[in-house]
Amino acid sequence: MRSVIYWLMGDRAGRVIYASWNWLWGKPIEQGGKLAVEVAQESLHAMQQSVYQLTEAVSKAIAAYERAKQQFVQKQTDAKRAELQATQAFEQGHEAAARLAMTRAIELERVLPRFEAQVQQAEQAVHNLKDKLHQERQKLESYQVQMQSLIALAEVNEALSVIADINGELKIDSARNQFQEAQAAIEGRNIQVNAFQKLAENPVENLQSNLDQISLDSEIQQRLLRLKSTQSN
Repeated sequence: MRSVIYWLMGDRAGRVIYASWNWLWGKPIEQGGKLAVEVAQESLHAMQQSVYQLTEAVSKAIAAYERAKQQFVQKQTDAKRAELQATQAFEQGHEAAARLAMTRAIELERVLPRFEAQVQQAEQAVHNLKDKLHQERQKLESYQVQMQSLIALAEVNEALSVIADINGELKIDSARNQFQEAQAAIEGRNIQVNAFQKLAENPVENLQSNLDQISLDSEIQQRLLRLKSTQSN
């Protein structure tokens, strides 16, 4: 699907359409999740392709420049050779041959300045392309380093998002508040029950119970004394 979109619309437009398609499905780039990483990776891939194409263009330009320089040197050599041939033919009395060789030398000398200018332009173009390629490679290397950081940062975002979802599901604060409310209710109920128990006790009954216990203790003490007296006699 993605490759078809890129083939029809081109790399840049394809990335935009692909990202928009995901956005329609509720996966916007602004979420900073996997889609954002994918878009960044696609962009990085496009930059790598551009640098590769630029590298090929520089290679072709260098090859063309080298051929042009070789042709210029060859024409210089041909011009000197033609002039030498003209001199030799003239010295040997072959005026027609001398004129023909000299004509060739002159024609070559006439095109040499124009040819030299073209070679210099090609050399400057190659130099500019090399500088451009060096800059683009540096940028690409920087983006590659940033890509690793973005992947790590996206993983952190994903982890934080999961933690946030878990916290939302657990509702720890709400559970803590409910626990504290239950604790307060239980402790309050305990205080209430103890108070009610104290209020429910009859003071008169308690006093009578104490008196009965005192009377019983006195009776026990008296009988024990009588037993002791009887044993002594």
